[in-house]
Amino acid sequence: MVNPMRVRDAIERNLKEALRPQRLEIEDESHRHAGHAGARPEGESHFRLTVVADSFAGKSRIERQRMVYAALKELMESQIHALAMTTLSPAEDGERQSPV
Repeated sequence: MVNPMRVRDAIERNLKEALRPQRLEIEDESHRHAGHAGARPEGESHFRLTVVADSFAGKSRIERQRMVYAALKELMESQIHALAMTTLSPAEDGERQSPV
């Protein structure tokens, strides 16, 4: 079992190894869920991710999410209660960040 205070580090390590992202943002949103089911007092149970990776190019949103879930399988079974994610290819990320 992963030390609860190190869940974020494990997420980062697993995603970097599996997906080799160009950009990875991990936000711990556990404080927003204090007192709800699945929330641990020490936090690190609810996360929001932004993952930009070449491996997402040509894949559907569901395929991309499955790739993230596969990389985090053990953590999802034991440490992560909720996971929100944005998954983009580098081209899509560039489009999102371009000035309008």
